[in-house]
Amino acid sequence: MNRMERKHPDAAGKRIGVLDLQGDVCEHLDHLTRLDVAAGPVKQAKDFEGLAGLILPGGESTCLARLLRAFKIDEIIVRKFRNGMKLWGTCAGAILLAKSLVGEAPHLGLIDIEVERNGFGSQLDSFACMATVPKVSPMPIPLTFIRAPKIVRVGKGVDVLLEMGDFIAAAESADVLVTVFHPELTPSLAFHRYFADKCGLSTAEGKMVATDWDRTSWMKFARINAGDSEPCPLGDATEAGRLG
Repeated sequence: MNRMERKHPDAAGKRIGVLDLQGDVCEHLDHLTRLDVAAGPVKQAKDFEGLAGLILPGGESTCLARLLRAFKIDEIIVRKFRNGMKLWGTCAGAILLAKSLVGEAPHLGLIDIEVERNGFGSQLDSFACMATVPKVSPMPIPLTFIRAPKIVRVGKGVDVLLEMGDFIAAAESADVLVTVFHPELTPSLAFHRYFADKCGLSTAEGKMVATDWDRTSWMKFARINAGDSEPCPLGDATEAGRLG
């Protein structure tokens, strides 16, 4: 079966998972929880049960790709995707999902886009800005680019959500969303709401911005609570956790 072929989902999932190997895991969980979406970290086969969607977070794409292969998580993602699970890749996650990469072999290849890694240069060339994405939000959305890739081409069946200058910053197919920036590092909930809708899940009515959000909001997901076997990894603790 071709990787891009899809089956009808076996059963409707009720949760969104965040791939928990490295990167901005807790930040995504924080945003999903603010929208009243059931969410949890995903790092082994059993964690995929009942998922309507999976977020592949920003982090270090080479590290993530090696971990996906080492633990055979890549095979599970492809299988669950074929059975109806939606996917969203942010920054490094978009690199992992791309069908084509400039100058190197692709990884999962589940959306027909071509991506250039480190499209803006070094970590020092990271930046933030505002942009309007009409399909996602009626209001301008804050965008954070950290050693970001660029989407340089989209193929058949892929719609551009945001184009900026000479690159595409956000795109989607029927089942995959990709953003080269980090919505989880801003108070905006717009993209997380959009992905939840794409997964067929309901969200907190009318909530587009977390007014009480700050840079430390994710930390509550990194604590060890009574009965927990292990904490969520500190995805925002170092800049290394944010490399695209």
